[in-house]
Amino acid sequence: MTRAGPERRARSGRTSTSRRVYALLIGVAVLACALLASVMFGSRTTSFGEVLGVLSGTADPYVTTVVESRYPRTALGLLAGLCLAVAGTLTQGVTRNPLADPGLLGINAGAAASVVTATAFLGASGTTDTMWWALPGALLAGLVVHAIGSAGASTTPVRLVLAGAVLSAVLMAFIQAVTLSRPKVFDSYRYWVVGALGGRDFDVLLPVLPFAAFGLVIALLLGPALNTMALGDESAASLGAHPALVRGAGLFAATLLSAAATAAVGPIAFVGLAVPHLVRALVGVDFRLRIAFSAVAGPALLLLADVVGRVVLRPQELMVGVVTAFIGAPALLYAVRRMRGTA
Repeated sequence: MTRAGPERRARSGRTSTSRRVYALLIGVAVLACALLASVMFGSRTTSFGEVLGVLSGTADPYVTTVVESRYPRTALGLLAGLCLAVAGTLTQGVTRNPLADPGLLGINAGAAASVVTATAFLGASGTTDTMWWALPGALLAGLVVHAIGSAGASTTPVRLVLAGAVLSAVLMAFIQAVTLSRPKVFDSYRYWVVGALGGRDFDVLLPVLPFAAFGLVIALLLGPALNTMALGDESAASLGAHPALVRGAGLFAATLLSAAATAAVGPIAFVGLAVPHLVRALVGVDFRLRIAFSAVAGPALLLLADVVGRVVLRPQELMVGVVTAFIGAPALLYAVRRMRGTA
């Protein structure tokens, strides 16, 4: 009887490890398929053999041009999906709110307000200009939310959520006032605010890459601390953690990642909400694994959504932000029902 317990736990541990390995292999395989589909499908579908011909340099020049034109949006989908999914995992861990996503911290609203301001008053136009203005706006909004949430007392998840909601409401009111009074600004803003991978090249990707890399490194380092924080601030402090420092670093990393993604492709909703729930169902509550798996599942989801948007209305395209909204809404309903069942 005394040996049955340890043996049972050992078998359970081996089963859990095998499940995680299988989940990782499946996730990598799905991501590889998503990358391949992203360079194959579009207004003109190319076959797998043609893609191989392009990679080997033996394809027809026209086919080569078509396939290579899809490289930037594939790279952007890979980067944005990774950033949004990891930022969502961090946000849910820091706020201890399973329905939290990066937009809850006012980051999307800050980027949008910055783009609208630059377009209306500073003459900004084009994808590159909006990218450069969206990035500081998103970073500033994240810092303001953290400053408001920690002013006068220790930072708590509730204070952060309320600060993000208040700042988002104020910025959205400003955005509506400017866009409704300036029709030309509204025409430019309505395209950016939906979120899209098309119409962009590597000039948009390269400037945000350092921010994304820095945020990802911080996120990976915070995994063990977030596991401790899940026990509550008092328990975490008794175990030697520093809740305020961990929360601030997590918010900073989530802000960097979300700002990089939003600046590059616009505010894409639900990726930061749906992917963390999917990953948690596969690998459990360990944030070290959740962050790593989110970095695989996020790009796969976003790239597949982009492929769906390209083929469903061919030869026209449906913006990826619209497709992710259709995917994320059922995920949100599932999360709410699961929370109610747990309660």
